[in-house]
Amino acid sequence: MWTQENRSKHQQVRTPLKRGYPTDVKDEEWHLIAPLLPKQAKTGRPRKTDLRAVINALRYMVRSGCEWRMLPNDFPPYQTVYYWFRRLMRRMLFRTIHDLALMLDRLSNEREVLPSAGIVDSQSVKAPGARTRGYDANKKVSGRKRHIAVDTDGRLLAMNLTPADIADSTGAQMVLDGLVKRWPWVKHLFGDAAYDRRQLMDKAEFLDFTVEVVRRLQRQQGFAVQPRRWVVERTFAWLMRYRRLVRDYEQRIDVSENMIYLAMGSLLLHRLNFR
Repeated sequence: MWTQENRSKHQQVRTPLKRGYPTDVKDEEWHLIAPLLPKQAKTGRPRKTDLRAVINALRYMVRSGCEWRMLPNDFPPYQTVYYWFRRLMRRMLFRTIHDLALMLDRLSNEREVLPSAGIVDSQSVKAPGARTRGYDANKKVSGRKRHIAVDTDGRLLAMNLTPADIADSTGAQMVLDGLVKRWPWVKHLFGDAAYDRRQLMDKAEFLDFTVEVVRRLQRQQGFAVQPRRWVVERTFAWLMRYRRLVRDYEQRIDVSENMIYLAMGSLLLHRLNFR
């Protein structure tokens, strides 16, 4: 006989369990992120939005490459997710999470918490929706150029996004300014021949940097791994794992920067034995 108790048991058995996405924040990661999020306001209406669900939606979007309007229904409405993204971006939350995960990752690999050397390089990507973009004649790409500096293990230290027609040495000058403000312990930089420019070298000397140019081997034919410089190329490969970053779909440069920090912060948190 079908009683109400039997019906409820049958319904529980046939109802599939709700599973999360691979990009969802793990409990160990959430313990690090939660103290950095804005607290509940003491006045006004109580906040109904689950900020963990918002972070999950942002991580899903940057990894899968979907549009804002195409976020799955498992997440809050895309308008809510975008509102909180802009609010957390103004609080520099994604950069803070990334820097915290960077130092913890260096510590877990038995390195000094604060880096002292880095590698600089650039990457040109297509940017169909950018407000301002340029044409990189060398790479034959119309879009934006990402000037980055990484530590000797490939962790992102600083970046500068410019139109693609800006020279590598010119974009690297803003990277030096970012390193001085955020990582003043970095004093030695490696780069390719594109950074052997007088204006950049003069600024590096003024800021107490030592720039070492890693040149191609003599009589080199075809591809060859360059000492030190291969590390930053691996970092670019890490960025290409996130489909939202394969092309720069953002109109605003600050939004594009925070997408990169969101991706790299997720990568570093995943490496902290939170698998």
